[in-house]
Amino acid sequence: MEHLEKQIDETRQGEALVLEQTSGTKKMYLESYGCQMNFSDSEIVASILKDQGFSTTKDFHEADVIFVNTCAIRDNAEQRVRNRLNEFKIAKRKNPDLVVGVLGCMAERLKEKFLDEEKIVDIVVGPDAYRDLPNLISKVEGGQKAINVILSKEETYADITPVRLDNTGVTAFISIMRGCDNMCAFCVVPFTRGRERSRDPQSIVAEARDVFEKGYREVTLLGQNVDSYLWAGGGLKKEILTDEQRAAATSFAQLLEMVALVSPELRVRFSTSHPKDMNDDVLHVMAKYENICKYIHLPVQSGSSRMLELMNRGYTREWYMERIEAIRRILPDAGISADIITGFCTETEEDHQETMSLMKWVGYDFSYMFAYSERPKTLAERKYEDDVPEETKKRRLAEVIELQHDLSEIKVKAAVGKVHRVLIEHESKKSDAMWMGRNTQNMVLVFPKGDLKPGQYVNVFAKECTKTTLIGEVVN
Repeated sequence: MEHLEKQIDETRQGEALVLEQTSGTKKMYLESYGCQMNFSDSEIVASILKDQGFSTTKDFHEADVIFVNTCAIRDNAEQRVRNRLNEFKIAKRKNPDLVVGVLGCMAERLKEKFLDEEKIVDIVVGPDAYRDLPNLISKVEGGQKAINVILSKEETYADITPVRLDNTGVTAFISIMRGCDNMCAFCVVPFTRGRERSRDPQSIVAEARDVFEKGYREVTLLGQNVDSYLWAGGGLKKEILTDEQRAAATSFAQLLEMVALVSPELRVRFSTSHPKDMNDDVLHVMAKYENICKYIHLPVQSGSSRMLELMNRGYTREWYMERIEAIRRILPDAGISADIITGFCTETEEDHQETMSLMKWVGYDFSYMFAYSERPKTLAERKYEDDVPEETKKRRLAEVIELQHDLSEIKVKAAVGKVHRVLIEHESKKSDAMWMGRNTQNMVLVFPKGDLKPGQYVNVFAKECTKTTLIGEVVN
């Protein structure tokens, strides 16, 4: 269970992302926490500051500027950031000119309060204000504190070519939209990332083509809700489109096909889908192109229709099950994962058991599972009482994790004895004699290195497995 808990913790939470050394007069250390969107944003920040003459370092002790790109989705995520800032205090004592900045969702949520609470922090910048970083750094160097947390209705950073932080050069993130118009009762994202806006599809395709030509072999299209992507031209907002304009606009299914056509050797993934918006058009495009990975992350949050209504999710248990049935019908071998929250306001034991029964019915490959954590400004914080005791939240979470552990093991064991097409990503963390890669369903395989290199596609026969990983050998 401990291994699974680590596996389902926030995506790459706490991992430091730092660039290879580049030329410049000042050094920057950049560390990111939270979701994939934050990692994509860090690549934008790196590009903006690289153009300003900043080199990069893997050692924050030699940095002139430290940036922490933060997550506000849970209180635990924020506490990790605060603990990390305490570690940077020693470096600032040794170098009083060191600039420390907090970026992203936590910065947007706390705003000026961050400067008062964390005396070490010099700069606070929200997700839509990264273009202002050079100016803000100049202000700090002039002896002032600096802040910009203005949310934008237009900013997509479409014209900025990100500096890729994945030093394996195999996988890349491409942001296709920003913000979110859904007001899920538990979620702070609409308040930290603003309203939803989609990016010009031609700029997305151009970015995908660019990374492919640079040797990358997989892209992940990112958005808070990719299924609601819609581009009708610059300046046209989705909510005011006429029926004719909406019919002529580029949908997510069409964008997915455009990216898949960049090259059959470029794998395409995407995250995250929303059950109320995911339509069959997307599933049919996925079935049409082999290079679109047969894997869907479809957050459910709860298996109880009563809880889903309280959460303001916009669908019922039955609607979600119909979407799963559509996936199984159109993409019978697809991998499916979910987000699950235990202990949301007023959740009863019956509600909890409905979540457990839905998990069994779907048979998720894996899930990201959390106990409910009340977040400021959300609908739940304003209208509901956080009335489920912590011990009950944790007990239910432990039951959900244990069930998912069993479901994941079933999925992995079922994949033994089969040949999987795998994209080699990097060296296995447990053995320098083995490569690690994933199949189309996002399942991890490890196998002997031989003469192979990252970025190559290989066929791997799965001979055995651990509870979460397939172990195999390359075959023709």
